[in-house]
Amino acid sequence: MVRRWTINGRFLSQPTTGVQRYAQEVVRSLDSLIAEQVPLARGLEVELLCPSGSGDMPLVSIERREIGRAGGHVWEQTHLPSSIGNGGLLSLCNTGPFLARKHILCIHDANVWNAPQSYSLAFRTFYKTLLPCLGRTAAKISTVSDYSLGELVGRGIVPARRAFVAPNGHEHALRWKPQHSETTRQAASRDTIVMIGSPAPHKNVGFILDMAGRLADAGLRIAVAGAADPRVFNGQSRAEAANIHWLGRISDGELAALLTDSLCLAFPSLTEGFGLPAVEAMAIGCPVVVSSCASLPEVCGSAALFAPPDNPGVWFDSFVKLHGSQALRLHMIGKGRARASAYRWRATALRYLEAMAAADGIDTETTVVRVRELT
Repeated sequence: MVRRWTINGRFLSQPTTGVQRYAQEVVRSLDSLIAEQVPLARGLEVELLCPSGSGDMPLVSIERREIGRAGGHVWEQTHLPSSIGNGGLLSLCNTGPFLARKHILCIHDANVWNAPQSYSLAFRTFYKTLLPCLGRTAAKISTVSDYSLGELVGRGIVPARRAFVAPNGHEHALRWKPQHSETTRQAASRDTIVMIGSPAPHKNVGFILDMAGRLADAGLRIAVAGAADPRVFNGQSRAEAANIHWLGRISDGELAALLTDSLCLAFPSLTEGFGLPAVEAMAIGCPVVVSSCASLPEVCGSAALFAPPDNPGVWFDSFVKLHGSQALRLHMIGKGRARASAYRWRATALRYLEAMAAADGIDTETTVVRVRELT
């Protein structure tokens, strides 16, 4: 029996953030599992449908095809559902078409409810309407952590009986080839705290930047990757602090080199569905100091130093402890690598194969056992 599924490839027309990275890596792993013909992939035909002009993605077993002339939500709600026939649809980036019924959708977080201040009124209004509707119509809803699942179910967005957890992986970070630019080479040192800069209030970047003076007195500096304009953080003193390095957008290889050669990653978010940058840093061998809230304790386990996102004293003490103890830093690197290795894209792709088989009416109990013996 041939089972036909389509993957919503709208993510290939979007800039790469954590959500698009998730889709890319899940699709790559699905492609590998289909090529290997693992039991759950036998008889499965999968096509990746994308808007016209989307980025490329080399695949072996999944056919990539561009359809339609529109883009964005118009493409997703009109061109995509009219092209999938009677097969199933897998959407990995929060949104998908209302008209698809055999639909597996990943909703990464409940941030438009948890952190409305981070989004425009139009965006959060649209998502607060769209996501509950999709939660009611999709056959299955996935999300990336138990914390996120609890938020989505608790807010009535997703019914628990149709939801499952399919977390991020770490292997993509191991493919990054560390390579400094002149800017990252100057910023990196064992005195440097790295942050992924974002003006979104729930990322809480300004909380660490406000500590710049105190950190400078302790011989520490901050490198902010991803935010080119310090003015978005509201404060001329932050932009002019001598120990803050504004790196702007950098490549994966530059980020890998920066993390490898710096003291730690600071991740002070107020809410996260998963917290992929923390896992990427741990996989590379960079200690992490993260917020003691939302999904981060679940994701990082005992492999991170934790601090409340509103207590600068605890963050400062954690940075100073790492800076002053090579033994502690090496200990955290070892624990971080072990923790990151528990999150595998292959295992996540297998969860999707299980869900797809179940949606096709296949009794997966015996097949799933056989597949897991291969992983």
